Amino acid sequence: MKRILALLVSVMLTLGVITGCSGGKADTKTVKLGYVNWAEGVAMTHLVAAVLEDKMGYEVETTMADVAPIFTSVASGNTDAFLDVWLPVTHEEYLKEYGDDLIDLSVINGNARIGLVVPSYVNISSIEELNGNKDLFDGKIIGIDSGAGIMGAAERAIDEYDMDLELMTGSEAAMTASLRKAIDDKKPVVVTGWAPHWKFARWDLKFLDDSKGTFGATEEIHCITRKGLAEDMPEVSKLLENFKMSDSELGDLMGAVEDSDKEPLEAARDWMNKNTDFVDSILPN
Repeated sequence: MKRILALLVSVMLTLGVITGCSGGKADTKTVKLGYVNWAEGVAMTHLVAAVLEDKMGYEVETTMADVAPIFTSVASGNTDAFLDVWLPVTHEEYLKEYGDDLIDLSVINGNARIGLVVPSYVNISSIEELNGNKDLFDGKIIGIDSGAGIMGAAERAIDEYDMDLELMTGSEAAMTASLRKAIDDKKPVVVTGWAPHWKFARWDLKFLDDSKGTFGATEEIHCITRKGLAEDMPEVSKLLENFKMSDSELGDLMGAVEDSDKEPLEAARDWMNKNTDFVDSILPN
């Protein structure tokens, strides 16, 4: 009887160890994605999260933060991936600082652009014309969060063009709210803008010509990952490598998330379920 009891205790301890090991393994099935509260990043990150959860069986943790802490977190290995890196201009400084400690995995979209944007009814077409019309814009350029690369480019533009306008910091939501109000009132406004973005589908907007090239030409949206992700989670790395979106696909996704009354993950999940061909094209073999 004692031998039987000892055997049972041994089996139970063994099962406990196995359970503990499997619990540790389950932890490796959690993917950590960082994103900034920018429309394309919110939409793409939650679409990837929906695919990972529903199609590949992973758990996903999404964390919203400013861009600098996200770069730091990916470089230190605490975040697995960030899908909203704009190069070669917007996030150039971050990649210079952290590039040796992370993986520049892939290009998601190769037709992005940043610059200063006005409604099409505003009767100027270039950045040079802003100074002569600063009173129309109350001497302000409506910006987003201070750590964003586009804000650094806008500061450089102010210097390059010797503009007598103040760059206002805020958030993407505050910027689009200012844009919406100005358009509703048919008033001039100039904002830091980028495309693809749902605002170009909703309103008739235009980029101001940038003769000095301060904002660069065409930008690419990259996905960066922590070092070791391809070894630890090869399927996840392959999905992210496969994840590429055309202008129309990304615009449609952003619009679906923006216009939905659901949380971003559920809105992205709805888009995923309606776009099965796209999802099949990015899943690892």
